[in-house]
Amino acid sequence: MRTFAIGDIHGGLKALLQVLNILEIKDEDTLIFMGDYVDGWSESAQVVQFLIELSGKFNCVFIKGNHDVWCEDWLRSGEVYPTWYMHGGKETIESYETFSNEDKKQHLKFFESLKMYHIDENNRLFLHAGFTSMHGVEKEVFKTTLYFDRTLWEMALTMDQSIEKTSELYPKRLTHYHEIYIGHTPTLNYNEYAPMNAVNVWNIDTGAAFFGKLSAINIDTKEVFQSDVVKDLYPEEVGRNKS
Repeated sequence: MRTFAIGDIHGGLKALLQVLNILEIKDEDTLIFMGDYVDGWSESAQVVQFLIELSGKFNCVFIKGNHDVWCEDWLRSGEVYPTWYMHGGKETIESYETFSNEDKKQHLKFFESLKMYHIDENNRLFLHAGFTSMHGVEKEVFKTTLYFDRTLWEMALTMDQSIEKTSELYPKRLTHYHEIYIGHTPTLNYNEYAPMNAVNVWNIDTGAAFFGKLSAINIDTKEVFQSDVVKDLYPEEVGRNKS
């Protein structure tokens, strides 16, 4: 039995299919998707449809990302949030042109069912962005933090490695979980093209929305599996890259 964490897809269905083909998923495996299924490349609605169908065949855990919240709001109300529209929402709306109202209702249910976080039997935490409560995700006051926060990752990156876990200076946030897996902040920001590890935090977002690859990681062995550069799979598109 294997468990894979899969980074932010952002409408790149071709990249997702590449990664899943590489993984050769078996019935007993688990797939944990880190959120942001939409906004970027032209197949956002198709990604959602594929994931719904995939969950009927394999054990899937779906985490909610900030882009998923925006798309969920649009599917529910029809209102277009300007910030969302400028950051991939336009492409997502266009991807729904051939989908029926019934399809959209099904997709809305998918978004509504997404988990804010997941903790497995080995006390490994999976969430889209981060959390700020020193008492853990269960005590997070503002739930939006779970899909918007970047301070957890910034703290992990700048940690003084000489601080012992028993020290009063050791961040309480990091003590609650054996490992923490996140997406949201592309590793491209740090000139890295593969998942990054800092302290006990693993960042799986390798910039599929921009000029990076889609990544999956075996959370037990830490073996990484990647698609081609996603922008090369959509040569006529820019994704979320700004010209």
